Amino acid sequence: MKATEIERKFLVRNDSWRVCAGDPHVLQQAYLCRRDQNPIRVRLIDGCSARLTIKFRTPGLAREEYEYEIPVEEARELLLHAGGRIIEKTRYRVLYDGKSWDVDVFAGAYEGLTLAEIEMASEDEQPNLPQWLGREVTGKKRYSNRAMAAALRLSPAAQDPAG
Repeated sequence: MKATEIERKFLVRNDSWRVCAGDPHVLQQAYLCRRDQNPIRVRLIDGCSARLTIKFRTPGLAREEYEYEIPVEEARELLLHAGGRIIEKTRYRVLYDGKSWDVDVFAGAYEGLTLAEIEMASEDEQPNLPQWLGREVTGKKRYSNRAMAAALRLSPAAQDPAG
């Protein structure tokens, strides 16, 4: 299914978002292509469902995105072909001021990193920002899941929301 994704991403300052968090979902995801190509992502969700996503960059914040459900066993096999590390994180849906935020708490190589993102209807949208957000990292490649999968490790300063 084709969609247009427009999102902003932030470091998370503290855990106060947890009081509004929905049920968590454990995600494992990896990328199946080289860094200079359009990303092809495989994602395993709670070990019981899976999706394959292809994204195409466009100018600005928007990206074309095609996403398909795939069999869990095929996703597990595809994870073995990852071009880099498998990203492990727990995702929470958090409602704030009528908007839905995804808060990702990373595990594994990126334990200690927590990012929040919001999908918007347009690039002009200006959502109210919760107090638990740290600095904005939209467009900072080192905070993209794809770059994290390809990198060896974020420096400790990069993981520090106050830094």
